[in-house]
Amino acid sequence: MTLSPLAYHYQHRAEIEAVVQGTDRDVAFDTLTASIGAAIAADRTLGGLCDWVEAEAPRPVDLPVEGAATLKAAVIPVVLHYSTADPLG
Repeated sequence: MTLSPLAYHYQHRAEIEAVVQGTDRDVAFDTLTASIGAAIAADRTLGGLCDWVEAEAPRPVDLPVEGAATLKAAVIPVVLHYSTADPLG
């Protein structure tokens, strides 16, 4: 918190769930995560809603599906840094 002018500074942790399935799932997963990274890098303020947005590295896992192709999935943590004049606003 800063007092002059009054501002509350927050770091909010959000998560993006990325899941792909198919024969080329490694390539599809890499393409998906690269496009998420490019979208974040293109506008790190989310159109002015945040001061800074930063993604962390995903930890991909293979999820078996009975009777279907295996899924490749990961949670991509995203940290949103922002300030507000009202702690409830």
